[in-house]
Order: sequence, then C-alpha cells, then structure tokens
Amino acid sequence: MAFQTFDDLGQHITRIDTAMVHEGLAACYLLRGGDEYAIIETGTHNTVPTILALLKARKIDLAKVKYVIPTHVHLDHAGGVGGLMQALPVATLLVHPRGARHMIDPAKLKAGATAVYGEAQFAEIYGDIIPVDERRVRTMDDGDEVTVGGRKLVFIDTPGHARHHFCVYDPTSRGIFTGDTFGLSYPPLTTVNGPFICPTTTPVQFDPPALKASIRKLLARQPQRIYLTHYSMVENPQPLGERLLTMVDDYVALAETVAETADDAALEQALMTAMREYLFRCAREHGCDMSDAQLEAVLGLDIQLNSQGLAVWLQSRSR
Repeated sequence: MAFQTFDDLGQHITRIDTAMVHEGLAACYLLRGGDEYAIIETGTHNTVPTILALLKARKIDLAKVKYVIPTHVHLDHAGGVGGLMQALPVATLLVHPRGARHMIDPAKLKAGATAVYGEAQFAEIYGDIIPVDERRVRTMDDGDEVTVGGRKLVFIDTPGHARHHFCVYDPTSRGIFTGDTFGLSYPPLTTVNGPFICPTTTPVQFDPPALKASIRKLLARQPQRIYLTHYSMVENPQPLGERLLTMVDDYVALAETVAETADDAALEQALMTAMREYLFRCAREHGCDMSDAQLEAVLGLDIQLNSQGLAVWLQSRSR
C-alpha cells in the first residue's frame, strides 16, 4: 500500500506522514482554524523539514502557526518539537504538565534513546532532540482549552499508556487526536469488517486500569472520528473503543499466563511469541488474509514494543 506524504482529511485537517522508519507508521497533523494553525504531534526531528515543506507549499506564514501540540513526549510524537519551535517564531508549545521538563531539557530523553539504539541508529531514526525555551512552554491540565482562529481545542488527561499523556478534542470535527491512548490501526489491516485496532503498551508506564478509564473518557465525548498517530483517521470509534477495552484485558491475561512459566531471562521473548500469536489470530478473525511475513512487516515493531512494555509492567508489580 502506497502512502501519500500529505492527505487532506476534511474539516481543515491534513495528515502528514512522519517518515519514521517507514511510511505509514506514524502521523502528525496540521489543523487550521480561521487564519491560524496548530501542529498536533511532530514526528521526529527528521520530520521537521517535511512539515515546513507543507507550510511553504501552502504559502502559510510561519507566524500563523500558533501552537505545537505533542500528545506526550515519546520521541515518535515529540522528537521534532524543538526543531519546529526554532522554525516557528511565535508558536507556543502546549504539553502535558508531566512532560514539560523533558521538552525544556531533553537530555534524559536523548540519553535513554541513545542507550537503546546507539548513536548511529538514534541519529538515523530520530535525528536529534532540541531544547525548547521554557518561556514558550505552556502546560495543559485536564479540561483546559485554547482557540486556533476561533476553533476550540479541549485537552483531556489520559494516563494509561504514559502518565504524561493528554488527548485533544476538536469539537469542530467532533474528532479527538488520541496519540497512543486509543491504540493503533494500520490501514493495510483494514478489511470489509472495518479498521483493525489494538492497544499499544510501549514501555514503561503501561497501567491497564488507567488506560481503560482513559478510553472510556474519550468514548464519553461521543466522537465521530479519531485521529490516530498510528495511523491516520478512523471513523465510528465507539465499537473500536469497546474492542480496545476487551483487548487490554486480553493483554493482561496473556502477560500473566506467560509469567507463570517463563523466568525473567526468557520473559520478553516468551511475551513476543504469545503477542505475535494473539495479534495474528485477531487480525485473521477480522478478515485479514495476509501471510505471516506480511503481518510481521506491519506489526513486528509493535509486537516487540508491546512485549517490552508488558514485561516492565509485570516486573513493576512484583516490586
């Protein structure tokens, strides 16, 4: 499946492919209200030129971009914040209170990612992480609102995937930019039965009860559409949310079952095996006719990350 770099979704919202790792993995969004703009999610530092190219192509004055809004500070969502803020002369960074310090001083974020990937791979995937002047940072609590050219955006605190996570409700589109709270749904897995959706349990703050409460909180807004970072817009989110709630419970049961027989050294690999079997089975029950190799190409990275997150969650419970 070929992905366009830019896709206009209606409601004056454009999906931007961040080109992280491969196309179709992660998205960010340009939202227009009146003659002002907001960028929701940023991708990595390597994504910044793509975002700026869109603004240039549409002859958008950089001073008209009012806000940069990452849903949380994981680097596939916020790695490009500092570079964008350097390029946008009047933009304010809107960020979760728990994430602000990492945008002002990203040294720990960079050190952690470099330790995992090594300097060369970190540079290839993420580029760099640029600090943001704290005078340009505004934290947003649950229920806080801003306007973009008169278009209201409402911030919803949504822990469960990460404690520094909020979602952004746009009443104009009756849509919510959900970061990772509402899971992921890759277009190649969409069938006649609709989008295939599943939770994401990236390390290190997976909290099942909090995540389920956050999903219910989003559904209570009765949105018509969801703007996923992974990946793009899905509509009719109510049944998708109910499916996510069931799958969070399934993830917990899977992890607890694996933990009964696998020792610490083998835990993560055993979780990956079980997670792969579970998600492949769910995809096929959804009507997906891909081969194992094709499913692995789409879901392999998330299987690894989900398993790592579940391993951390299991170990945190035993402390």
